Amino acid sequence: MKDMQTDGQKDMNDDVDTNAGQAEEKKETPKAGDNDAKTSRKMKRKEKEVDVLKKEIADLKDKHLRLQAEFDNYRKRSLKDRMELTRTAGEELLVKLLPIFDDFDRALAHIEKADTIVGLKEGVALIAGKFGDFMKQNGIVEIDAKGQVFDTDLHEAVSQFQAGEENKGKIIDVAEKGYKLHEKVVRYSKVIVGV
Repeated sequence: MKDMQTDGQKDMNDDVDTNAGQAEEKKETPKAGDNDAKTSRKMKRKEKEVDVLKKEIADLKDKHLRLQAEFDNYRKRSLKDRMELTRTAGEELLVKLLPIFDDFDRALAHIEKADTIVGLKEGVALIAGKFGDFMKQNGIVEIDAKGQVFDTDLHEAVSQFQAGEENKGKIIDVAEKGYKLHEKVVRYSKVIVGV
């Protein structure tokens, strides 16, 4: 009887081992359909990711093109503005000079009628005074040179003249006046320097 029980248990154990082995085989060797489904799901996920990335790339390209176009328009606009500014930069200054030109026209018209040169001198002096005031109002100031020590930052020596010890290195005469525009030299004084 014991033998029978032992044989029965062996048969049962063999059945359990067989069933466990089959289960392990099922786990180890996936079905072909399961593999295809997993691959298909992975492919769909990857395709979605690729579509999302393609859309992002397209959006970035569009933004880049728009930014380039905006910059190009800005560049063209600023170039046009600069050209217009350069073309009309002196307009305000020239408009302010027109009254002085009118004075010259009146002076020229009265030269023919003038009985004496005194009136002509007074007219020219008035115009010169008006023009000097205009220059000062716009920041242009004459460089004081005669009798000053020669300074290469303000003066340009055009000639030298033998002078006494007290005039050595000083400006004896001014050949052409110099001017500053708000502390910047716009024309150097052409001077004769004593040596």
